[in-house]
Amino acid sequence: MNPKNLFSTDDADIATAEAHCDGPCGVYDPASARIAAEAAKSMTTKLLGMHAPEAGDAAAMAAHLNTAARYAIIKEEQAELAKHELLVLWTDYFKPAHLEAFPDLHETFWNAAKACSAVKQNVDPAAADEMMAAVEKIHNMFWQSKDREVTYYTAS
Repeated sequence: MNPKNLFSTDDADIATAEAHCDGPCGVYDPASARIAAEAAKSMTTKLLGMHAPEAGDAAAMAAHLNTAARYAIIKEEQAELAKHELLVLWTDYFKPAHLEAFPDLHETFWNAAKACSAVKQNVDPAAADEMMAAVEKIHNMFWQSKDREVTYYTAS
């Protein structure tokens, strides 16, 4: 094939390539969802642990508000990232055949995505714990689908 015709649609030498997922096998791993979920949970904990400064100290109040805003932004971004990573696993990795082994697969992912949204919407440690539990359940389903035992762990 002539390299200058690589993208030509009328070249008879072009072969069709097919894949069962967006990328080569082995690119999926629920660890990225866990890391993002842990960061969102950590920011939830940090937000709840903050104490407002004494009244009348404008500089301290500005610093307090700045820190709270930064924690909230990170919480939002990381909960959204966890949700994205889970949705990629749901829609790209898991196939109809997996429903036999995991009849609650769709409900599990649905609830996990909702838990990530709840973490974004609130500053609620129970929502963060629910999100982490959902990520752990998906971790276990994922590795079971590959007939592998991979220990679930958290950094905290």
